[in-house]
Amino acid sequence: MRAVLRWAQADLRTHRGQALTIVLASAGVTVALVMSVALLVVAAHPWQRLFTATHGAHVWLRVDSGADTAPLRRLDTVTEVAGPFRTVTVTVQHGADKATVGLRAAGSRPPSVGRPDLVSGSWFTGGAPAPAGVVLEQSVAAALWAGPGDVLTARDGGATVRLLVAGIAETAEPHYASGAGPGIGWAPAAFVDDLAARTHQSTQTVGLVTSDPGDTRYLVQQAVAAVGPDKVVAVSTWRDARADAEGDNHLLGLLTGIFGIGALLAAAVAATGGIGVRVRAHARDVSVLKAIGLTPVQVAGMFLIQHLVLSGAGVLTALAATELLGTRVPGPLGQAMAVWRTLPSQSWSLPLTALATLLVIGTGTALAGWRAARLPAIPVARTAVTGRRRLSGAARIALRLRVPPPLVLGWRAVAHRPGRSAAAAARLTVSVLMISAALGTWATLDAFQQHPARYGLAGQLTARAGTDPQQVERQVAAVPGVAAARPEVDLAALAPGQTETVALRGVGTAADPYPFAVVEGRAPSAPDEAVAGQGLFTALDVSVGQWVRLTVGSTPHILHLVGRCIETQDGGRVVSTGFDILQDQDPTLRPTSYDLQLAPGVAPAAEQTALTAATHGTVEIHRVTDPAAVEFPPMRRVILGLLLLLALVVLAEMSTSIATVVRDHTRDLRAYRAVGLTPQQTVATIVTSNALLALAAAVCGALLGVLASQYLVDMEGAASGIGAGIARTPSPVVLLSLVAATVLLAAAACLLPAVRAARTASTAVGET
Repeated sequence: MRAVLRWAQADLRTHRGQALTIVLASAGVTVALVMSVALLVVAAHPWQRLFTATHGAHVWLRVDSGADTAPLRRLDTVTEVAGPFRTVTVTVQHGADKATVGLRAAGSRPPSVGRPDLVSGSWFTGGAPAPAGVVLEQSVAAALWAGPGDVLTARDGGATVRLLVAGIAETAEPHYASGAGPGIGWAPAAFVDDLAARTHQSTQTVGLVTSDPGDTRYLVQQAVAAVGPDKVVAVSTWRDARADAEGDNHLLGLLTGIFGIGALLAAAVAATGGIGVRVRAHARDVSVLKAIGLTPVQVAGMFLIQHLVLSGAGVLTALAATELLGTRVPGPLGQAMAVWRTLPSQSWSLPLTALATLLVIGTGTALAGWRAARLPAIPVARTAVTGRRRLSGAARIALRLRVPPPLVLGWRAVAHRPGRSAAAAARLTVSVLMISAALGTWATLDAFQQHPARYGLAGQLTARAGTDPQQVERQVAAVPGVAAARPEVDLAALAPGQTETVALRGVGTAADPYPFAVVEGRAPSAPDEAVAGQGLFTALDVSVGQWVRLTVGSTPHILHLVGRCIETQDGGRVVSTGFDILQDQDPTLRPTSYDLQLAPGVAPAAEQTALTAATHGTVEIHRVTDPAAVEFPPMRRVILGLLLLLALVVLAEMSTSIATVVRDHTRDLRAYRAVGLTPQQTVATIVTSNALLALAAAVCGALLGVLASQYLVDMEGAASGIGAGIARTPSPVVLLSLVAATVLLAAAACLLPAVRAARTASTAVGET
């Protein structure tokens, strides 16, 4: 044991640079792991960003107006309380659309806990002008087709109250759904008090912030007992809000998670590869240690303990740095760290990350150390076992054909050690594969935004039908730039045996059919035919070609599913057919809006302005947006972060392969000099060997990454309800640029070590 410790101390003293490199590499891998986990969690849970930004409450209670809420502040684990806010539930109307809204009393400034995040408009003033200003939660505004400046009406007994929409806000509470419960709105306290006094119907809304978000069930029990079970009207927790908010965002979260795991795998492969190269470089030391009596187990254990100590120092340094400085990093990384700290999983994920890093490094060290421990004790015995092979016939023919010697000898160096070369190329392939897969995801996001018609979003604008749909259709169809104005209606339908509703959409007519993005089967072309999203097929356990019976109110709709289309809304639980088909089965049906498809080259923003002017503001015109597009900007930031991480992994792996290539050429340098190669040709030979390895890895990684990206995106698309067929591949220019950048980076990184090796060989030849 004393000999092992003395050797380890001497090794660290002799190779201080290598020891520092291991510490820094371990710290870098750990920081990358922590940052990646934070990015992945934030991307997979967009609701958490909103919860943190608005300082949301973990539990919301709606209680009777006479309930005593003071005991809630004295509950265990409760750190802050929002409210109580006096709340009046009213039914508001905007045109033909209605929604039930719980108006909460608020001051001239938003509350600090459960603070609404304004997305448009502004907060109302403290007074109560006529009409009173209100701020609506975003889902309520969408249901009412309302925006800042619109005037709503509400029934106050026998009178009508007018409300002016001052702003639209997001909140980390459950969204509004028709028939499920009242939505959320904020109004001046004086107006709410006056409304409550006239209606004699009001409640209180209270939000609780807890120091233990993972145990909200017990907190709810305590809160209900403190207020009184008979006084509680409704309760919701942060889990309910998160499940409601993230129902359509599983695809982005799953994709990010998969590529993030791949990036972490690439980092682990690079770390273990670098340690393996360092262990193999101690072959002569291993021979000496075995010659003085150390067993293979002792040799392997010595390497394992040494690298675990160094890696442990790096891991602890990284954890301390991320805890102290993580939230101060500018940009999305710092924001992700701040959000991640609020999650219950953060307390156990940090030690788990540290243990995972040490486990990966320890496994790689143990395997490399055991291989090194099995080397013979006498170096001569190793070198005498295998002799140097001569140039192959192909290499000799290439030299006769005046192929540059560095290219021939560089290729020979790679082919002469096929196992080691394949291992080095495979390690680099993992990183390039993940970069290519991430670029494939980026290409899919670009296709969603640049070519929405491929994903079932042919119309760029929508016009509200109002009370006279035919007049609206004539007005918008006459405006230049509108290629088609198709009637549209969205209905909530029930299927036999289903407790949840599905969406039944009628759009287009037989004379002007809607261009559905059909990926299986065909588009509807006859009466009673329809297409549906993957989520609908999964929910009803049906397939293309079958008939389904949906009920809207008391009206049955029997439809033949002739195709599967890409459907990004409502988790794919949508049946789409022609509006005239639904109207034939229900003559009372009227379109609620018109889907406007613009002529090629027409900008939606400019056309929206032109339509508003042409209709003199009597028709509401809105942009059509993909529900998943809201998460595209953070998704792109996450992909950029992963690409940066993968680029660092590629550099680390290249440093490993460079060290291997230079060490393998050490015995050949004098031979190169003896046969007449100049120092420049020697450098070119070493650089060529490394560049060829990088070329093989880049080509394989790019091609495999394209295939992996298509498979994963389509698989997750099918699982999320959108459906397979959404994947897009990067352009050939992007893939060729990736291959070229990898090869050039490998050549540039190898240049300086190759020059040093060639200079050392020249000095040695001169001395002899």
